Amino acid sequence: MEKVKPRIKEVIVVEGRDDTLAVSRAVDAITVETHGFGMSEEMWEVLDKAYKERGLIVLTDPDHGGRSIRNKIMERFPDSKEAFITVEKASKKMDVGIENAAPDDILEALEKARAGIAKTNSENAETSYDMNMLAEWGLVGEKGSRKRREMFCGKLGIGYSNSSALIKKLNLYEIDLKEIEAVLREMDCRG
Repeated sequence: MEKVKPRIKEVIVVEGRDDTLAVSRAVDAITVETHGFGMSEEMWEVLDKAYKERGLIVLTDPDHGGRSIRNKIMERFPDSKEAFITVEKASKKMDVGIENAAPDDILEALEKARAGIAKTNSENAETSYDMNMLAEWGLVGEKGSRKRREMFCGKLGIGYSNSSALIKKLNLYEIDLKEIEAVLREMDCRG
């Protein structure tokens, strides 16, 4: 008997047909393909309608091209959710792409998808993260901090970021300090 796939309400934005097939192995969802940088006016119209009616989850490849496409979509649809898969989980031989990810990894990324919170006043956030906090957590300024930051970002499901981008994401997504502390404890227990 075939396992029932979770249903995703939002429309998932991917780069191509192979990504759509990979997503369909993990979840029951509608996808829209950007076809790489060949984003047509018709595609933008479909995304606009989906954004207004169902919401979007952006799931692009963890490479330069995928980040560029993600940025264009997030610029136009800022309240979309973002889902990330690490390079390790999206790689097969020398190829990096969502199409290489296992269904469980895709499902996990979609479950961790986060939406940026448009803040009118930064004082609305309970915690405002800064570089000092990253240093305190061993995510900058130490030998191995890049690898630790990679692991941290992966566990939070926010995509790898350098220190400046990480601060922006932690604040944008308003990630709760308790969630951060739990991830740090888990990382420290596993060494």
